[in-house]
Amino acid sequence: MSEALKQDRPSRWVARFAPLIPVGEVLDLACGGGRHSRLLAGLGHAVLAVDRDPAALQASAGEGIRSLHVDLERDGAEREAGWPLQPSRYAGIVVTNYLHRPLLPALLASLAPGGVLIYETFAIGNGQFGKPSNPAFLLESGELLRAVAAAQDMRVIAYEDGHVTEPSPAMVQRLCCRRDDAMAAASPAALAL
Repeated sequence: MSEALKQDRPSRWVARFAPLIPVGEVLDLACGGGRHSRLLAGLGHAVLAVDRDPAALQASAGEGIRSLHVDLERDGAEREAGWPLQPSRYAGIVVTNYLHRPLLPALLASLAPGGVLIYETFAIGNGQFGKPSNPAFLLESGELLRAVAAAQDMRVIAYEDGHVTEPSPAMVQRLCCRRDDAMAAASPAALAL
C-alpha cells in the first residue's frame, strides 16, 4: 500500500484554511487516499478528486466526491475531454505532497474569482529526512510565492517555508492564496501549459 493511501488525517495546513473556500466545486489534485476530499465534502463542497492511481481514487470515494482518473503529467493529457483544469472553474483547489511545475499557471487560472488555493509540498532540503530527495520534486526557496506573483490576480493569505516535525520530519512549503475577485473578472489568466 502506498504512503498516500495510508494517510487518513487531513493536513493541519489544509484543515486550517479549508473553511475559507467559498461555496462551490473544489478540486483535490493528486488526491491520494482522499483525506482532503473527505474533509472538503464534509464542509459541504462538491469535490472532484483527481489522481492517476485507481486504488487512490477508490479509497477517496464518498458522498459528495466525484473521482477522475487522469495522469496529469502525460504528454497531451490537457487536450483530452475531461481535463480538469479549466478557466475559473473551482471555488477551491487543494494540492498536497505533489509537484509538477508546468501545472502551476493552469492551477491558478482554474480558480474562480474569490477562489482559494491551498498548497503544501516538499521543499529543497527534504532529502536529509527521506523521500522525496530528487530536486525535480522539491520546491526551491520562495518558488510558490513567485508562481503566485506571476499570476498577478492572487492575494497571499499565508505562507510558510521550513522544517516541520508532523506528521513526520520534512522540509515543506505551504501556501494559501485567494484569487482577487475584481482583478480576476477584469483580466482572466491564460491556461498556458
